Amino acid sequence: MNPAVHLDGITKRFPGVVANDDVDLAIERGSVHALLGENGAGKTTLMNVLYGLYRPTEGTVVVEGEPRSFASPRDAIDAGIGMIHQHFMLVDPMTVWENVVLGNEPRTWGGLRVDEKAAREAVIELSERYGFDVDPDARIEDVSVGVQQRVEILKALYRGAEVLIMDEPTAVLTPQEVEELYGVFEELTEQGKTIIFISHKLGEALSAADEITVLRDGVNVGTVASEDVTREDLAEMMVGREVLMEPATTPQEPGDRVLGVTDLRVEDDRGVEAVSGVSFELRAGEVLGIAGVDGNGQSQLVEAITGMREPESGSVEYLGEPMAGATRREHIDRGMAFIPEDRHEKGLVMSYDLVQNGILGSQHEPPFAAGGRIDWNASTDHAESVIEAYDVRPPNPDADAESFSGGNQQKFIVGREFERDPDLVVATHPTRGVDIGSTEFLHDRLLELRAEGKAILLVSSKLDEVQGLSDRLAVIHEGAFTGVVDPATVTEEEIGLLMAGETLDDESVSGAAIHDAVDDGLDGDGAGDGDGAGDGDGAGDGDADDESGPNREPAADGGVEA
Repeated sequence: MNPAVHLDGITKRFPGVVANDDVDLAIERGSVHALLGENGAGKTTLMNVLYGLYRPTEGTVVVEGEPRSFASPRDAIDAGIGMIHQHFMLVDPMTVWENVVLGNEPRTWGGLRVDEKAAREAVIELSERYGFDVDPDARIEDVSVGVQQRVEILKALYRGAEVLIMDEPTAVLTPQEVEELYGVFEELTEQGKTIIFISHKLGEALSAADEITVLRDGVNVGTVASEDVTREDLAEMMVGREVLMEPATTPQEPGDRVLGVTDLRVEDDRGVEAVSGVSFELRAGEVLGIAGVDGNGQSQLVEAITGMREPESGSVEYLGEPMAGATRREHIDRGMAFIPEDRHEKGLVMSYDLVQNGILGSQHEPPFAAGGRIDWNASTDHAESVIEAYDVRPPNPDADAESFSGGNQQKFIVGREFERDPDLVVATHPTRGVDIGSTEFLHDRLLELRAEGKAILLVSSKLDEVQGLSDRLAVIHEGAFTGVVDPATVTEEEIGLLMAGETLDDESVSGAAIHDAVDDGLDGDGAGDGDGAGDGDGAGDGDADDESGPNREPAADGGVEA
């Protein structure tokens, strides 16, 4: 093999940390290569070495057979290496073509003026050559996330990239956009380009890559052909032990009512009703899952329950007391833990270190406060215990939250909320962006809380997660529950119908409608809101009959009471 890239004995050390340890990695020209590993395994560091963001402590980067030393990304770009980061680097008010050529604009009038016609034509030619459906005159702020990603790819191609590095490329894409991205990979490799993508998603690596390299603790533990391994094989390589791919639940009798929601109506930020008369109750020792395509009122429902949004009407009752007008702090004081959908906006203060973030919402009371002042020793001990218990990497409580990967930020938030000793956990996408080993641990921890008699409201776009953990599963569509089903017996097709707003006894629903609903929301390797979604490959395929299937009793406004 004559590789496009060969990383020969790469070691990268930071103070107190060996991020990459003597890594050898050869990438075949014209292939798609997945770099797989847990959060903190050294994947992004290794690719940052290849892209010139870091200089290796030891080892050599070889590109097209020539040893190279990159002092900056500009050197890597000049050598034909391009990188598309997880968070795109585009200027929203500018057009597609302006973003693509920014900093490398063709010029006229002796270099005094940008040749807009030549720039625009160059972007159109690139887009047509690689089969990208991109309007060169559209403004970035007006196009979808999937189109923005294509613009980032066009930027790299415009600068002559032969090797494209993509960091968690599906983290912000819908399932449809993920499939389109795989088509982009195919088109690029057919024209001789080489793709390296960083991931922790097993299904994604198996679906899209020709070869997969697994890193664990900064070490290359093996490179395998995707056709020769299973998800279980990859999980064991990543974690170093056998991984339970499905959560192991045991039946238990629920206790007293913890949460009661009655005819709740909530508006979104535009004043449009997002939750339409939802009613349900949740008992101690029970997990109630909520499934649905993102954007069907889940966010507003959760915000109303947790005190972050005032409902227009209806009521929320927690432990027998009405919560109308209660502040977020009062919700916390009463024992309600909350894992938010957006970890950056609502879960962390990104400029704070983990010690400060670890006491958010509890900084005013013991053991974190005494005599009106924060006890920083107790706060540091708490942060360190969460870091250790939830395997947050690097284990540095004094580091700012923004310096951690998304998966490690998520693990810290989950640990902080679980360790509040709550009576109710409202968990929204709790394993979003988290690797397979940590996902297994967090699932086990959720089930431990359930066994301890905690009530859990679980909202997730990963259908295998919400179906595997829930005692009851409510499906939401356009702000109303369309059904409450037994997750052990319901089929994927039935959930797809409910997610599309149909009832299961409607004979007129076509197979195409089921297929469209499943495509829209049931792929566990796709959907998300900017930080990425799941790592599963769909749901169970158990059979359900009319007697054991979902509750079909309609409530007001077409909803179903849980």
